[in-house]
Amino acid sequence: MKAHRVSVNLKLGLISFAVLISVASLWYTTRLVDRLKARETSVVQLWADALAEIPKNQQQVASNPPPELLREIEGILSAVRQIPAVAASFSEEDFQDYIDVLTWARTRPRGYNIDFVTDLLADTTSSLFRNIPVIMVDSSSGMPARWYDVGDVPGNFSGLDEAESRRLTLKLMTTVEDMAAIHEPIPIVVVFPATENSPSIRFVQYVYYGESQLIVGLRWFPFVQLLFVSLFVLVGYLGFSHIRRSEQSSLWVGMAKEAAHQLGTPISSLMGWLEYLRYQEKTSPGESAEKTYEEIEEDIARLRRVASRFSDIGSLPKLDPQPIAPVIENTASYIERRLPQQGMLIKLNVDVDPDYTVPLNAELFEWVIENLLKNALDALGSDQGNITLDASSGEGIIQIDISDTGKGIDRRDWKNVFRPGFSTKKRGWGLGLSLAKRIVEDYHGGSLSLVSSRPGQGTTFRIELPESAS
Repeated sequence: MKAHRVSVNLKLGLISFAVLISVASLWYTTRLVDRLKARETSVVQLWADALAEIPKNQQQVASNPPPELLREIEGILSAVRQIPAVAASFSEEDFQDYIDVLTWARTRPRGYNIDFVTDLLADTTSSLFRNIPVIMVDSSSGMPARWYDVGDVPGNFSGLDEAESRRLTLKLMTTVEDMAAIHEPIPIVVVFPATENSPSIRFVQYVYYGESQLIVGLRWFPFVQLLFVSLFVLVGYLGFSHIRRSEQSSLWVGMAKEAAHQLGTPISSLMGWLEYLRYQEKTSPGESAEKTYEEIEEDIARLRRVASRFSDIGSLPKLDPQPIAPVIENTASYIERRLPQQGMLIKLNVDVDPDYTVPLNAELFEWVIENLLKNALDALGSDQGNITLDASSGEGIIQIDISDTGKGIDRRDWKNVFRPGFSTKKRGWGLGLSLAKRIVEDYHGGSLSLVSSRPGQGTTFRIELPESAS
C-alpha cells in the first residue's frame, strides 16, 4: 500500500544518503591524500638533492683561501710598495689594481652554510617535514645510517645496550620494507672529488620514507565518517520504525473504535426495535408491525454495509463506473436524519450533477463522504451553521468540495489532519480522515486535501477523482 511504499522509500533514501556521503567523502579524501603524498615526495626529493650537492659546496670551500690569508697578502703588498727598488717596477695603478683584487677576494664568502640540510628532517617544528618518517640506508652495508621520526626509535643508539640496539635495528629494517611498499626509495649519489692525497670517492645512499600522520589519519577519516553516518541512519531508521509502530498501534486502536462506533448505532437501533416489538405484542397483539420490520431491515442493511466496508479495507476493491450523485445523496440523507439532534438551524446543501460518472466502490466512498460530513458537523460545535457539498468537472477530473462554517483548523495543524491518531476532538481517535484519505488515494486513484481553513471561519476539504470516459 501507499504508506508501506513511503516507509520503504524512506528507508532506502536513508541508506542511499549514507552511501552517497561515504562515496563522496572517500573520493575527496583519496584525491587529498594523493596531493599530500605528491607534496611529501617532492619535499623529500628536494632534501635528497640538497644532500647530493654538499660535496660540491665543500670543494668550493676548499678552493677559496681563508680571509686571514688574503689580509696577510694585502699587508705584504703594501709593505713591498714601500721598497723603492720593487716599487719602480710597478706603476701606481698596478699596485691599486692588486689591492682592489685582494679586497674583493676577501669579501667573497668561502662557501654557504649547509648544515641545515642534514638536520632539516630532525627539526620537528618544520611544517614541510613534520611527521614524515625517513630512513637513510647505505648501499654498501644495507644498514640504516640515519633516520628521523620513525615511531619510538630514538635518533641514535648511544647509551643503549647491545640487545636493545639489535632490536631497534631489526625494527628499522622491517620499517624499511614497509616504506618500500609505499614509495620507491630516492637514491642519493654523493661524489667527493679527488685531491692531491686521495682519489675521488663515490657512494650511494637510499632514502626510504613513509606517510605522515596526517595522511594516515585522512585514510581512516572516510571509515570514521561512515561509522557516524551509519549511526545517524540507524537512529533515524529506529526512530522512523518506532513512529511507524506507534501509528500502526493507533491505527488498530482507531479501527477497533471505529468498528464499535459504526456497529453501535444499528445494533442499538435493533435492540430498541426488539423492545418495541415485545411491548407491541403485549399491548396490541393484532396490530401490524410492518413499519417496524422495515426499520429492522434498514438497520440490518446498515450492518451489512459496515461489514462490507471493513472487508474492503483489507483488500483491493472492485471499481465500477457509476454516477457519483446517488452515492453522495444517500450519505447526505443519512447525515440529515441526524441534524435534528444537532439543531434545526444547521443546513446541509448538496449540489452534484447527476451526469458525473467515476470509477467507484460505492460502499467505501460512502464512508469517505460520511466521515467528512461528520467532521463538518462536529466542527460546527453549536446548533447553527452551514455545510455545503458541491461538485464540478474539468480536464477529466471530478472535484468535490465539502465546506463548513465551523471552528476551523489552526494553520500549524494542517500537516497533521490526515495523520492516524491526530484529532482536535476531546473524544476523537483521529482515524476518520486518515481512512478517508487512504480510500480516495490508494483505492480510487484520486486525492483528498485540505484546501482552506481558518479558525472561526470554517474549513474546506477537496476530493479529486478521475472522471470515467463517456
